[in-house]
Amino acid sequence: MKILISNDDGFRAEGIVALYEALQSIADVEVEVVAPEHNNSAKSNALTLHTPLYVHRADNGFRYVNGTPADCVHIALTGLLGYRPDLVISGINNGANMGDDTLYSGTVGAAMEGYLFGIPAIAVSQIDKGWAHLDAAAAQVKLLVQQMRSGDLMGTRPWLLNVNIPNLPLSQIKAPKLCRLGRRHAAEPVITQVDPRGQTMYWIGNAGPAMDDSEGTDFHAAGLGHVVVTPLKVDLTEHAHLDHWAQTLGRLFPQGRA
Repeated sequence: MKILISNDDGFRAEGIVALYEALQSIADVEVEVVAPEHNNSAKSNALTLHTPLYVHRADNGFRYVNGTPADCVHIALTGLLGYRPDLVISGINNGANMGDDTLYSGTVGAAMEGYLFGIPAIAVSQIDKGWAHLDAAAAQVKLLVQQMRSGDLMGTRPWLLNVNIPNLPLSQIKAPKLCRLGRRHAAEPVITQVDPRGQTMYWIGNAGPAMDDSEGTDFHAAGLGHVVVTPLKVDLTEHAHLDHWAQTLGRLFPQGRA
């Protein structure tokens, strides 16, 4: 079994090192790391199209790219590796990716790039920042991979899972719980400052608090100490309202009817 690892915190982040060490300890598993050179949080699925990308080998054996998380997986799968991995894992991220965060997340973006190439993929995050109990989170990912492998979930159809793990000792982490994404309130206001030259500079505000954290959401399960598992999809089509929009457009543009 071959696993490709990436992340958005950078190739020297504690989370990716712990993930690599946990997965490479599984028998008959080959693990490769291709990750960003620097922190690329909130880069989502961005690809670098107008700047050359370079791949270097670090002293720990990891390869790193001067690009986004999606760049790393894209380059790896389209020529760098020379083979097709059985699984792509992105993480372990320093902080949760739940609710609306998944749209912005570079961690999810890297995993989604693998999924777009038809490969099963998992985005993994710790719920709180700071890497507390990182060894337990890595052990949970290792167990998840082993169970999925024994359940013959690799090499079938592609799937994309978003996994968030509590920062708790292994004995206190509750069993995986399947959840839907919650929703956040709008982000906090932009932060403005004046630089030494008198120019106004802007910092994106913090994410808003949870708006929908009801039972069944990732926010709710995370608060109870579960490993949170949410299947994701790429199709953003609003299927439930296709008929409504067909009627609306037919009324607004009657000349366009067949």
